[in-house]
Amino acid sequence: MAEQGRTRLRKLLRVPAGKAVDLAAHDPRSTPGGPKDKKAGLAAVADMGEHLADLQERLWASSTKGDRRRILLILQGMDTSGKGGTVKHVIGLLNPSGCRIKAFKAPTPEEREHHFLWRVERELPHPGELGIFDRSHYEDVLVGRVRALAPPEEIEQRYTDINRFEQRLVDDRVTVVKCFLHISYEEQRRRLLRRLDRPDKHWKFSPGDIDDRALWPSYQQAYEIAMTRCSTPHAPWHLIPADRKWYRNWAVGHLLLEHLQALDPQYPKPDFDVEECRKRLLEED
Repeated sequence: MAEQGRTRLRKLLRVPAGKAVDLAAHDPRSTPGGPKDKKAGLAAVADMGEHLADLQERLWASSTKGDRRRILLILQGMDTSGKGGTVKHVIGLLNPSGCRIKAFKAPTPEEREHHFLWRVERELPHPGELGIFDRSHYEDVLVGRVRALAPPEEIEQRYTDINRFEQRLVDDRVTVVKCFLHISYEEQRRRLLRRLDRPDKHWKFSPGDIDDRALWPSYQQAYEIAMTRCSTPHAPWHLIPADRKWYRNWAVGHLLLEHLQALDPQYPKPDFDVEECRKRLLEED
């Protein structure tokens, strides 16, 4: 896709700041701005791998000379929405030495003794790195809200805390890319049934996944509130239709590509005489 198309995609998927989100108005099977079909989408994902890897290497290289820039990719979505699959198929295109992946689970007893952002701070990417959060600090206003794990006034304060936290990250030269993987109720059931059909996927299944489906409307509302309250000009949310896995991977990959292109990292200039070093090596016995 041409540069104009890539830029249009970033704008197309962005959740506007200050605008109420209605998930029912977004079709999880749609493919906004995407390739014409699955075959083209898979080919496009494979093709972008070289470009992503080149830009990632340049970002990593520039950090060796003091460039503090890095990227934090946040993946959120209902169970089976494809957070792990996105990591496998998109982040798998990159050099793992420049990536920092963290899958957030339920807080440990130690983590619960601290502010909810404490454990997140410890996992942030270092300069030059691409950080990937499989779930994130948003769990504390999603599960926390639906399961009433904290008083309502505390949940309300957390939205403010998140916006301040993300502003601080941006001020520290972190590019925050937030993606909500939007799947339908029916597609989740199909994916859960496929897990039951395959013995090699049973480890990914929990009976609690079925229990959570009864809370689907509450979770959808919690996501709508979180995106409405926390899609800001400095750290906007992107709504990714995710019923079609190939489109989900293509869209997240292109969002990363766009943000890396905007950063335009460059290999640092050498602090030594290249020709002199070449001459010395050629003159060796």
